[in-house]
Amino acid sequence: MIALDDTDLHLLEVLQGDASLTNQDLAAAVNVSAATGLRRVRRLAEAGVIERRVALLSPSVVGGLQALVELQLDRQGVEHLDAFEAIAVADAAVQQCWRVSPGPDFVLVLWVADMAAYNAAAARLFTQHANVRNVKTFFATKRAKFEPRIDVRRVVRTTS
Repeated sequence: MIALDDTDLHLLEVLQGDASLTNQDLAAAVNVSAATGLRRVRRLAEAGVIERRVALLSPSVVGGLQALVELQLDRQGVEHLDAFEAIAVADAAVQQCWRVSPGPDFVLVLWVADMAAYNAAAARLFTQHANVRNVKTFFATKRAKFEPRIDVRRVVRTTS
């Protein structure tokens, strides 16, 4: 566990809003020197606080079909859960894979080109895998909110 102070939290807040900022712009936004900002961001990345920096694409521009899938396995032993998880995370159509409780064993978020691509993904993930008992798929019709930001000031304990 890494100790975070107010400067770290401010850096994380700014980066969650725009990870493409130059080191100088980030440092200016947080009111630290460029060297301090760079050193702290590297430390946060090395400690695993920052997993990665990505570009979020617009579904309305890119297109495609998003499916949210609840699924339950027939056998829920750890080895069975691990085996299905490995299949799911290796599939390019799966954007997110969550092991959940109670209720279904997994919730998946899939992004595919169209219904034919969804059917192909479903065949790969659900129908050919003998341990899948129940699948319930919801197709996204509108994205009202998508915010990957974590309110770090509410959930992270600081050192200051």
